[in-house]
Amino acid sequence: MTSSSELLEITGNELVHILSTPRDQYTSAGSVVLDCRPFLDFSLTYICESRNVNWNSMLRRRSKSSVVALEWLIPDKVFLGRLRRGEFSPVVVADENSSSVAELKPESVAQMLLTALQNEVQTQICFLQGGFEGFSEAFPELCYNSASNHLSRGEPEPAVKGRSTPIYDQGGPVELLPFLFLGSAVHSSRRETLTAAGITAVLNVSSTCPNFYEGEFEYLRLTVEDNLAADIRACFYTAIAFIDSVKQSGGRVLVHCQAGISRSATICLAYLMHTLHFRLDEAFDFVKERRHVISPNLSFMGQLLQFETDILCQG
Repeated sequence: MTSSSELLEITGNELVHILSTPRDQYTSAGSVVLDCRPFLDFSLTYICESRNVNWNSMLRRRSKSSVVALEWLIPDKVFLGRLRRGEFSPVVVADENSSSVAELKPESVAQMLLTALQNEVQTQICFLQGGFEGFSEAFPELCYNSASNHLSRGEPEPAVKGRSTPIYDQGGPVELLPFLFLGSAVHSSRRETLTAAGITAVLNVSSTCPNFYEGEFEYLRLTVEDNLAADIRACFYTAIAFIDSVKQSGGRVLVHCQAGISRSATICLAYLMHTLHFRLDEAFDFVKERRHVISPNLSFMGQLLQFETDILCQG
């Protein structure tokens, strides 16, 4: 494999060949595609098994006065370490639709990523001509589209005569990340719903909701009341560690409270802010788009704002 300084531009057909090459034919752990589009776009549709490069307003402001480091763009420290050790080859960078590296502006995410990779990673680096847009049009079967994931969209239940199901209990839990789901206590009570979503663990953010299937799923209870006096911020790092442990084990976790509106939504917002370096408004918009009913109480929103400040101060 050539050195990282020799940046190659590849076509969609060449990427198909790379993706279809069996891993046992690589001297490395195989190829990896890094998608530079905004996370909200990536979460809706992406090249299968690609990874998003995190970028938001906080990092953009910081980049104006210094060179962007790879760790600012890739928050997953385990994956970052593997990249820096050269375990993946080739590393393919894709943006929205640029036809060549020459088109990239110096301040574009793709150009900053390419520069950071060339500075820090000793492996073959490629740029996908035409970006995700061109590739997805030519090879839709190799792309994931969330519109086909009915469970994550929480389709309404059929009406039952004489009974009205609250909107927050309708459908199923929503998928925020491939390993993170948000829902209500009713969702947590349906074994078939949990099984269908591949959920292996449940984070119960309440003092009264039962853990329905102890012995079948891994549980963590965070005893929090949904009122203005509750200190939910004290639970953030415990929740984050639990979610990360489930992720690392290859599992999926459902975070719920009674209605999946305030307490559990706050925990999910904190996780996104901490792990993906989202600002609160970015995280809120992301979760709200998937579960429209979320509405953390005023005190919880204030604690999330303070958590955002803590994260900014940590750099």
